[in-house]
Amino acid sequence: MTSPTIPLLRVEDLRVAFPNRDGGWFEAVRGVSFTLGRERLGIVGESGSGKSQTGRALLGLTAPEGRVTAGRLEFAGTDLLRCSPRQRRDLRGGRIAMVLQDPKFSLNPVMRIGPQIEETLRAHTRVSSRQAKDRALAALESVGIDDPARVYRLYPHEVSGGMGQRAMIAMMLIAEPDILIADEPTSALDVTVQLQVLGIMDKLVTERGMGLIFISHDLRLVSSFCDRILVMYAGRVVEELPAGGLAQAKHPYTRGLMACLPTLGASTHPLATLDRQPEWAL
Repeated sequence: MTSPTIPLLRVEDLRVAFPNRDGGWFEAVRGVSFTLGRERLGIVGESGSGKSQTGRALLGLTAPEGRVTAGRLEFAGTDLLRCSPRQRRDLRGGRIAMVLQDPKFSLNPVMRIGPQIEETLRAHTRVSSRQAKDRALAALESVGIDDPARVYRLYPHEVSGGMGQRAMIAMMLIAEPDILIADEPTSALDVTVQLQVLGIMDKLVTERGMGLIFISHDLRLVSSFCDRILVMYAGRVVEELPAGGLAQAKHPYTRGLMACLPTLGASTHPLATLDRQPEWAL
């Protein structure tokens, strides 16, 4: 096991580019660098800022036409850019897992939830059918599902969005990964279920010593949940802050985002606007 003082993940100068129509390349992620320990790291920014593409690049899930380069992309001593495809598959879902935004598009609609969770476990661990089922039921129970045996037998369309998201988390955590990447895991959920899902992830980081990358556009949510925050704009990290330090943000983009948040008791006229400057994207 990696020491808590040694970063689980080291990312230096990560770049993700896609071909455009004129034969050139468009860089969706431009020179992103950070480390991740056994902590909750938030990545925030507007749609198109490169948050999700950063997370996908870490797992090797960039679209085939994309190009991923980095000065360093290392997980627990393994070079993610130079390891074999088999090594990358073993790590993906086993030691690094990702919860995607909407379970409607992530769960297999023609498989029951229980066997889908078991499939993840079997891909990374040799277990008997009985052991796989017992661990799948335990995983469902660990994410706050009251009747795991019933949910185990259901198809994805038979559960609510919150239940489906919890099932996704159970699927990603059953192999006990060292890092969980959560891409907008609460955006489709109501506030009550949001709090439940956040509580589950917080407990897992605390009890398992897992590293969590929490990708979101919700500044208030990330500032109350994470330990550190990376603010992304136009594919770059423009600012890194402790979660409680958003009020002391120095970059005008971060300050602009904060100014756009509604405040109880404050006047909403005129509405705040984000005055983008060309140099932010440089």
